[in-house]
Amino acid sequence: MAEDWRPACSLDNLKQRAQMLEKIRHFFASRHVLEVETPILCQGIGTDPNLEFFSTQYLSGQRSRNYFMQTSPEFCMKRLLAAGSGSIYQICKAFRNGESGRFHNPEFTLLEWYRVDFDLAQLMDEVSDLIKTLFEGELQKVEKISYRDIFYRHTRLDPLDFNLESWRQCARNHQLTDAELICADNHAIWLDFLFSFLVQPRLGKQSICLIYDYPACQSSLAKVKKQDPRLVERVEVFLRGVELGNGYFELTDAQEQQRRFEKEQDRRNQQGLKAPGLDWRFLEALKSGLPRCSGMAIGLDRLLMLMTNSAEINDVLTFPIGRA
Repeated sequence: MAEDWRPACSLDNLKQRAQMLEKIRHFFASRHVLEVETPILCQGIGTDPNLEFFSTQYLSGQRSRNYFMQTSPEFCMKRLLAAGSGSIYQICKAFRNGESGRFHNPEFTLLEWYRVDFDLAQLMDEVSDLIKTLFEGELQKVEKISYRDIFYRHTRLDPLDFNLESWRQCARNHQLTDAELICADNHAIWLDFLFSFLVQPRLGKQSICLIYDYPACQSSLAKVKKQDPRLVERVEVFLRGVELGNGYFELTDAQEQQRRFEKEQDRRNQQGLKAPGLDWRFLEALKSGLPRCSGMAIGLDRLLMLMTNSAEINDVLTFPIGRA
């Protein structure tokens, strides 16, 4: 305990973080993308059943109001987009309750950006360019593969065809003994579980790996593909088996977005999780007109781990949760 006042990361990693942030800002400035700031404390928050949040009370005289510490700046950034900001990016702190481990700290640094008039293919190219820039030539190869193809390659299951007994058998074949208890009969949870154990560790070993066209049950903020409504226009980026970022060709339909939020609220209630009210300011921004755009969020602490060959996230944080 006597040494707990000291930072967890080395001075070299502290300098590496500063250099990384400088390069990111230069990258976006050169592409005329505006840096913005949005609130961490907001009255609304996302409804994703896979995320838990922090809440606090704002006291104003004799009154108090519940606020949430944002899991992502997404909703406020989209309000800016709807107000005519043009392409924007942000480097900020984000918060997710209950997340701690080798790759997780409940307070973390997030890079999030939105490109007006970009489709998902253009966004994937820009993500690749950014990572290549940060690794200064160490990474040149980029692999792009659909979720359906990579999932089948490593599981021999079609992610769009959910046959419970076949999926249980796949888990048994790979000695994933907790799968049936954790996943029950939920298609989306089975996808996450099998992908995490059988697919993700094999991704991006020698290249930047971009997985696109996710099953529709796995995203509440992406557009459904016109060619196949079973899929959404979502992409994730992986490097050395680590998930770095998540992006979408953004949903702009306010009614559809509200429907998805309400469905997630129901799932939270069924799982015994606190269900926050819908973020009406965000929904009103969608009603006013969100421009055609794509967006990406990348965890910068994880990225810095890979840049510095660090074993765990604490190695690149000044004061992780145990020393905060």
